[in-house]
Amino acid sequence: MSEVSTNLSERVCPACEQQAAFSRGQKNNFEVFSCRTYATLYAVENASSNQREDYDSYSTPENLTVPAFINRRLDEIVSTFEPYRKNNRLLDVGFGAGSFLEAAARSNWQALGVEVSQTAVEHVRERGFEVFCGELGKAAYPDDYFDVIIASEVLEHVPYPRALLEEIVRVLRPGGLLWATTPHGRGISAMLLGLGWSTVCPPEHLQLFSVNRNGNLHP
Repeated sequence: MSEVSTNLSERVCPACEQQAAFSRGQKNNFEVFSCRTYATLYAVENASSNQREDYDSYSTPENLTVPAFINRRLDEIVSTFEPYRKNNRLLDVGFGAGSFLEAAARSNWQALGVEVSQTAVEHVRERGFEVFCGELGKAAYPDDYFDVIIASEVLEHVPYPRALLEEIVRVLRPGGLLWATTPHGRGISAMLLGLGWSTVCPPEHLQLFSVNRNGNLHP
């Protein structure tokens, strides 16, 4: 799910791009660091390792099916996008099972998607959606093309989330909406469980951003 090629053994904090961090310990052949400035948790691959997440294996029939109550909630979320409808184009980055695409289609959006898992892409194409298999930057969408871009549970996966966000800014029209979610690296689960928290799971999750005292995600 990387936007650019990277050596995961030479990472800095993805929030501030600095190396002012302390080690939290080892997990899955990665060393997990905590940024001293933003408390971002991020994983650095040990030099002897060469692990990459296999998203095709992750896209199983169970993961590509969601219960009805989730669809109802997605319909509610998509209804809040209405004030941003201008060109009627919506993009879901890392769409997975395609549930957001279906919710957008039910609200008459032209719903497009980008996903690195070939299995998920084939699953969604069978339902008639126009989607791109690969990274967002390689999809080559025009500038200012989308009214709404969704990036739900994506930013924690990519080695360079800043590069992904810059590409999102390019293809999102001025005044458009980025709707994104990502785990909180300084929440109760993180504090109580530490590296034992299942969400700290490199190479699937390479960073967990933190929230400041005002409730805003650190850059």
